[in-house]
Amino acid sequence: MALKRLDHTGIVVEDLPAAIAFFVELGMELEGQASMEGEWVDKLIALDGVRADIAMLRTPDGNGRVELSTIRTPPATGSAPWEPVSTPGIPRLTFVVDDVDDTLERLRQHGAERLGEMTQFEDVYRYVYTRGPAGVIIGLVEEIQ
Repeated sequence: MALKRLDHTGIVVEDLPAAIAFFVELGMELEGQASMEGEWVDKLIALDGVRADIAMLRTPDGNGRVELSTIRTPPATGSAPWEPVSTPGIPRLTFVVDDVDDTLERLRQHGAERLGEMTQFEDVYRYVYTRGPAGVIIGLVEEIQ
């Protein structure tokens, strides 16, 4: 049996509308939103009494998707990981953008905080890390033509 594709990446966030606004500002397109609950959800994520709101967003090319979810019940038992990039298991998403400076500035209006410095790898690309919703590290890459 062979792997077919990566379908989506999921991120649990505290403020779903704010997280949607962040990723829409980045350039993703909102596919839809839904509320989820019931036995099938409980079984899927191994929790009882799950009530969640989700949003699915896709990249403009249609190949990448991010699922944002807020779990209303049961309550979380911990908080989001705000560890350094070097910590094993820390989620990181990287997006190619037209203008990394402009994108970073627009995302700052949605709470993004730059990590480290803007760097350039040879004549290939410019790259910066920022923190997005729930502390997820977002890489922004601008290809240099």
